[in-house]
Amino acid sequence: MSGYGDERRLDRAADAEQRRIDQAAADTRRIEREKAADERAARLQDQRQAERKQARQEKARLRVERREARGEALTAGNVYRKGTLALVTASALGSLPAQVLHFAGISPMLLPLPLAIEGAAWVMAAGVAYADERHLPGWVRWFLRLLVVAAAGFAASINYTYGTHLPSLSEPDRQAAGIGLAAVTLLGPLLFEIRQWVTTLSAHTGTPEDRERRRHERKRRRQHRSIALLADRFVSAAPFGQLDFEEAFAHAWEIETGTSTPGMTPKLHQRAARSTAALAHAQRPPANLVQRRTGRLFLRRPIDPTHTIESPDTPTKRSTADLGESTPAPVLPAPVVIDLVKPTKPAPVAVVAAESTRPRRATGRVPAAARSSRPARTAEQLLTEARKATVDWTDRELTAEGIRKAVHTSPAKARVLRDTLRAEREQSAGTAEAAA
Repeated sequence: MSGYGDERRLDRAADAEQRRIDQAAADTRRIEREKAADERAARLQDQRQAERKQARQEKARLRVERREARGEALTAGNVYRKGTLALVTASALGSLPAQVLHFAGISPMLLPLPLAIEGAAWVMAAGVAYADERHLPGWVRWFLRLLVVAAAGFAASINYTYGTHLPSLSEPDRQAAGIGLAAVTLLGPLLFEIRQWVTTLSAHTGTPEDRERRRHERKRRRQHRSIALLADRFVSAAPFGQLDFEEAFAHAWEIETGTSTPGMTPKLHQRAARSTAALAHAQRPPANLVQRRTGRLFLRRPIDPTHTIESPDTPTKRSTADLGESTPAPVLPAPVVIDLVKPTKPAPVAVVAAESTRPRRATGRVPAAARSSRPARTAEQLLTEARKATVDWTDRELTAEGIRKAVHTSPAKARVLRDTLRAEREQSAGTAEAAA
């Protein structure tokens, strides 16, 4: 009996556990369904927001496009062109009925005449526009304009006659009606011709860059007429489209002036050379030492040649490379000031050149007979003379400048001799130390 009750309890416990598991699974499925529903609702909400945002952007883009279209449509050129066409249409609608009534009153068979007369005026006006577009000769345009004036004038005379004979009107009203019909008949072709004239001028004028280019072309042809004519000859001689005018102009400039630099001529090259020489002469230090200032004459005393003699403590024989620093400029004595404003006793003042111990340098080419006949010395001879001249010199006095003055050679050879003599002395000192 106890065994049966235990089994019943176990069965009930198993059933309860199964129901709990089933309930948990049902709750899990319900939660998943709710989560999926929430995610689907969120996606739909995001999609609706994206669609609304896209719709707003599309409306904004359409508004911008409409605003730009209105701006382009309301430009001065469009308003002028479209307004002129509207006035021309109003002119045709105002003049054509009077002609139709006039000819219909005469005979119904004359009804095509108004259309022919008015149509002839407008067709000839369109012919003027076509001639401008195709760049036809000027006489073609003026012939078409003459036909326009003839057709429009005949139509205006008919409208004036019709307006002045209108019944049930006073005489001033008839006169005003006739003048108005005649004016509106002539106004349409006149406005159309003015529109075409303005359009042609605008097309010829172009952008500001085009105007500047045409102005430059006219100025160049005016200032360089012969070169431009020669360039035109080159262009006409070459096959069509193979030679550009700019290349031909550059070639013609080189032929006429001898230079490939635009704008330069032989005279300008001479002026440039003279200016360069004048600048170099102006930047060169003055040869004399006479300077004139306001009311005073400054005369510098000649340099005493005794100041150039070297002392054992001053390295005057050393070159710039030996010194390792720039040699300071020699200090000149104070200038002697001579007051010329109020001279006490008139006396002639002679300005002489500064005395110099060096012989005067020959100016210009020296003739062959006056040249020195001293043969060129070899490197060994120069080295021998340098050894003899510097045998009693100290290492401090052994400089390139001193060697140059002693053996009368060039600075480059003097530097080579200096290095050679220094190397020999170092070698001799090293040999003596080794022997000791």
